[in-house]
Amino acid sequence: MEKRIRVLVAKPGLDGHDRGAKVVARALRDAGFEVIYTGLRQTPEQIAEAALQEDVNVVAMSILSGAHPHLFPKVVELVHEKGMKDVLIVGGGVIPESDIPALKKAGIAEVFTPGTSTGDIVDFIKAHVK
Repeated sequence: MEKRIRVLVAKPGLDGHDRGAKVVARALRDAGFEVIYTGLRQTPEQIAEAALQEDVNVVAMSILSGAHPHLFPKVVELVHEKGMKDVLIVGGGVIPESDIPALKKAGIAEVFTPGTSTGDIVDFIKAHVK
């Protein structure tokens, strides 16, 4: 039996809007992934620890508050510090196109902006999980 891909869906920072994260979480679950949703207002430390405890393949973060330039790279740093170098880390939300290159340089594998189909997110994860 093939092991299912485990995805942690997280909402870092003080952003209180989670509809998009819940839509993505449901699409991932419907695609056969195991999904762990952390809930709102998670710190980078909480997200990294949850990723470790849940032994996930993917950390998928959603943010609308504009704090992505700080929070996304911090999660990458903490996840790697915990020895999880093979975890795929992706982000999404209202993120200006001009911010995406810096996020990718910081270790975010892909950034999904509004209008991205959930099928594209599923396909990306399937293609890039080690």
